[in-house]
Amino acid sequence: QVQLEETGGGLVQAGGSLRLSCTTSGRTYADAVGWFRQAPGKEREFVAAISGSGGSTRYVDSVKGRFTISRDNARNTVWLQMNSLKPEDTAVYYCALKRGPYYTELVSGYDYWGQGTQITVSS
Repeated sequence: QVQLEETGGGLVQAGGSLRLSCTTSGRTYADAVGWFRQAPGKEREFVAAISGSGGSTRYVDSVKGRFTISRDNARNTVWLQMNSLKPEDTAVYYCALKRGPYYTELVSGYDYWGQGTQITVSS
């Protein structure tokens, strides 16, 4: 059984930083992992993704230069370092796993999801 657990959410002031962790279990392959977010009343949107090897990453334009995705396959963990946070970053953040090493930006492309963690950025 594949499980994903996000940790690291919370409340932060604008300009601050947070680091989210996504720990996976139940898979022995280096699968692609993505981070998504969903604000109240909005659709879930792509934030960042990393390939199975960690050698390739992608970001939505709104977080480029502020967020960094990384992974350690030996620890089955993917991180999302978020700097210079803005109130518009407020959302529930989800990590998701896609079977296979190549990521996609599509919500429908992911096979397993975590329960989500709330990020609130105050102005």
